[in-house]
Amino acid sequence: MGKVVAVANQKGGVGKTTTAVNLASGVAAQGKKVLLVDLDPQGNTTSAYGIAKRGVEISVYQLLTGEKTAQEAIVHTQYRVDLIPSNIQLSGAGIELVSFPRREARLREALTPVIGQYDFIFIDCPPSLDLLTLNGLCACDTVLVPIQCEFFALEGLSELMSTIRTVKKMYNPYIDIEGVLLTMYDGRLNLTLQVVQEVKKFFGNKVYKTTIPRNVRLSEAPSFGAPINYYDGGSKGAEAYAFLAAEFVKNNRREG
Repeated sequence: MGKVVAVANQKGGVGKTTTAVNLASGVAAQGKKVLLVDLDPQGNTTSAYGIAKRGVEISVYQLLTGEKTAQEAIVHTQYRVDLIPSNIQLSGAGIELVSFPRREARLREALTPVIGQYDFIFIDCPPSLDLLTLNGLCACDTVLVPIQCEFFALEGLSELMSTIRTVKKMYNPYIDIEGVLLTMYDGRLNLTLQVVQEVKKFFGNKVYKTTIPRNVRLSEAPSFGAPINYYDGGSKGAEAYAFLAAEFVKNNRREG
């Protein structure tokens, strides 16, 4: 049975999609079977894998509304990662889903038939705490939280933790924190070291040893429609995500 990991932080600009895209690719490069679900209406994960959003006919939207199955929505990419894409149709789904029965469990129910086909399923959640993110949190086993090494890093984090506690109590008793990832890391800055200290105080051993540096190649890769290990495997960004993928797989081997 595959493990489902939501990549979530309602604060935008923390490297959430970058992490979902490149961790999925790094874990696949370790020989694991990986599915990536783009649950963000912006569809950046979809285009980061070289798929034109406008051309997507079956997206995560049709999964949530029950029009299509997960098997029908899966796209086999050239990067060894399978993808359930997203497009702008998804932007109205939060309002539409309100009238659906078990609206918070739509994604979990849609993914259940394919979970056994994969080692890991990653869900890229939108940068908000809405019904789409709630679906991501109800569908997952664990949550991976990227946090940027900046002044407002911990702002909004208590809100996310409170949402996870509510989800645990009401919908998904098994949800847990997979890990906390420090992004946009620059060890030369005092501020970075202060943020690291705060985050470790808050999350202890859930904080990954691997940190993700600021890296131009990481920013460029999505516009070329390729994960960083394919776009520039020798870059610092590619090295960091390769280390993260190894740490992630090792942690999960230990748990298993």
